[in-house]
Amino acid sequence: MDLQNFFRVALVAGAALAAGQTARAADITGAGATFPAPLYAKWAEAYKKETGNGLNYQAIGSGGGVNQIKAKTVTFGASDIPQTAEDQAKAGLVQWPMVMGGIVAVVNLDGVKPGEIAIDGDTLANIYLGKIKRWDDAAIKKLNPNVKLPSAGITPVYRSDGSGTTFNFTDYLSRVSADWKAKAGVSQSPEWPVGIGAKGNDGVAGSVAQTKNSIGYVEYAYAKQQKLTYADMTNKAGKKVTPTAAAFQAAAANADWAKAPGYYLILNDQPGDASWPMTAATFILMHKEPTDKAASTEALKFFDWAYKNGKIAEDLDYIPMPASVIEQVRKTWATDVKNK
Repeated sequence: MDLQNFFRVALVAGAALAAGQTARAADITGAGATFPAPLYAKWAEAYKKETGNGLNYQAIGSGGGVNQIKAKTVTFGASDIPQTAEDQAKAGLVQWPMVMGGIVAVVNLDGVKPGEIAIDGDTLANIYLGKIKRWDDAAIKKLNPNVKLPSAGITPVYRSDGSGTTFNFTDYLSRVSADWKAKAGVSQSPEWPVGIGAKGNDGVAGSVAQTKNSIGYVEYAYAKQQKLTYADMTNKAGKKVTPTAAAFQAAAANADWAKAPGYYLILNDQPGDASWPMTAATFILMHKEPTDKAASTEALKFFDWAYKNGKIAEDLDYIPMPASVIEQVRKTWATDVKNK
């Protein structure tokens, strides 16, 4: 089953349930980031089997998720773009991190297998700036002396929708490339100098899979599910690393959530020989004073259950939140979400 069809089956299970019955408080509705969507689909499937309660989650991108929770059209919003404590207070929202994962560069090059090609941040930035236009450019050849690179133009693929994955990707590029920072900067919807757009992580993955000599950026679960060729990367310590759960965890280990107001924290370009350079958390947003308190209570039950089922996250190469952070989040729920 391909990823899009899997989403239709698992994520919309709650919607189908609701359509056949009178709407009830146990139905959980959410919308937002595509970054964690493969995991939310797995969690939704397991939770429905265990409790009978459905999750209707629309993977529409982080920007859409923030807009929908602010408009109170869903019980929760999901975003890979952390909202500052000030922004949360202004909108009457509470935020917490749900899970962490890695963003990877994926390519479509004949004869090149996953992990056989490497790239660094500056080269990646120059590809998306249009400064490096061909695969046999000297900068790419220097990083890959033993790889047969085609004498072909590069087609960069980017997210066309408001995207938390793009926010984190451009944040990383801005940290490692002064040129990118000056010309494009950090944004969920930048003015891309070159390339073609696709909607969602699944859209970028699909476009790369179908476009020879292309490069894109996706959450690792999408690369793994679609068997895309990922690139190793040079990290902040100057070490070449492969995208693995251990590499994502090495970067996530530097996160000090206890000192992050409103859980606002960005995990890109962390120190450490083993750290993956593009690592991000994904967040949940809910109203402090929800309109539908029963639905809000049920949503918190689901998220608590999901925290307890971190093995599902690990199986998809996401990084579960540490136990200390989960306890901190539970205290936040008790004090900040008014469900009674």
